[in-house]
Amino acid sequence: MSEKVVLDGDDIRRTLVRIAHEIVEKNPDGRLALVGIHTRGAILAARLHGLVCDLLGEEIPHGSLDIGFYRDDLALRDGSGPVLQATDLAFPLEPYSVVVVDDVLFTGRTVRAAIEALFDYGRPARVQLAVLADRGHRELPIRPDFVGKNLPTARAERVNVRLEESDGIDEVSITALQGAIA
Repeated sequence: MSEKVVLDGDDIRRTLVRIAHEIVEKNPDGRLALVGIHTRGAILAARLHGLVCDLLGEEIPHGSLDIGFYRDDLALRDGSGPVLQATDLAFPLEPYSVVVVDDVLFTGRTVRAAIEALFDYGRPARVQLAVLADRGHRELPIRPDFVGKNLPTARAERVNVRLEESDGIDEVSITALQGAIA
């Protein structure tokens, strides 16, 4: 299986700085909250939180969201149940433009599940989407507001996001799936 690194640690850092600037520019009222989808989306949201707070000169709310029970495709996976993690939304959603953060946007099903889960906690003023990588192949009409990198991929490829906090290294790579015809 060959693996091609498309973003290294410096690329990811620069990309997150750019996304933070775009978030602030698109939300001039500063009524922002960042919510990351577990696992890597939550890590990216925490990084973006620091950057956005620095740009705004003030603290904004942030949290994390578990979508395990909201997935509509669990039966298509390996047959095991969802791996659940704690949702942390210790602020009211109503007054905020909530930026949902994830690592890779693919079919849109994860984002659909995240929006459904988010609305079980309240009704944000607006919901926006920030992703580190958009690989295409949408099955639902979902489009990100903030994109780190567009990665045109084949369905027979996998986008791997590794982050220092969970994987010991910052990088994004593309791998051909085993048994796939190139």
